[in-house]
Amino acid sequence: MEMLVTYQWEIFIALEVLSVVSLILFGFLRYVVNKRKISMLAIAAFLGLLLVEAAVALLIYNKTKEMSTFQIVVIIFLLYACTFGILDFLKLDRWMRKTVGKWRGVELLTEKDYRTMEWQKDPVRLARKYRITSTIHLLVFVVIQGILWWNGTGSMETMTGYLTDLSWIESGSAADSPYANDTVYSFGVIWMLVFVVDFIYSWSYTFFPSKK
Repeated sequence: MEMLVTYQWEIFIALEVLSVVSLILFGFLRYVVNKRKISMLAIAAFLGLLLVEAAVALLIYNKTKEMSTFQIVVIIFLLYACTFGILDFLKLDRWMRKTVGKWRGVELLTEKDYRTMEWQKDPVRLARKYRITSTIHLLVFVVIQGILWWNGTGSMETMTGYLTDLSWIESGSAADSPYANDTVYSFGVIWMLVFVVDFIYSWSYTFFPSKK
């Protein structure tokens, strides 16, 4: 267990590298050597590696009894893999088929694939997509931040005080914030900035579609 805590980042990086290798192996087996059934083992390996990451994060938390940057990073990666990662994988799959198809001189994309690719570029669909994803991001942001604030304050009244007076953001210290420690404080503030940028960018597709 001590080894897990000591080498947690090395283990995480190794698991991420293996995850990327498994996706590359999937594309090679499926489209280069045309081994479709065997290629599914690569996907199974990718999913297994995600479970290993989650297990490592949980074991380290049980050992240290505190939420650290490591657990936060793993949670972000897992949330991405289970949400937007799926859509990105489908895009990657089409890109691999298009690239390998050109290399082999064969057509690996179907008419449905081409329709999907064109449909994904439609400004109306993009605006609707980003409205939905930004709303989901908003809900997740409010829930997770609420949990972090509650863990750091334990009082709804105190939480309300921090909402009405945001001067704690400028202090740069967890002691003056609603967060329990410096790690969670850094994560919470960075996420706030990312959320604001992402929210504005997402809704720009609705208010300024002609600019996209």
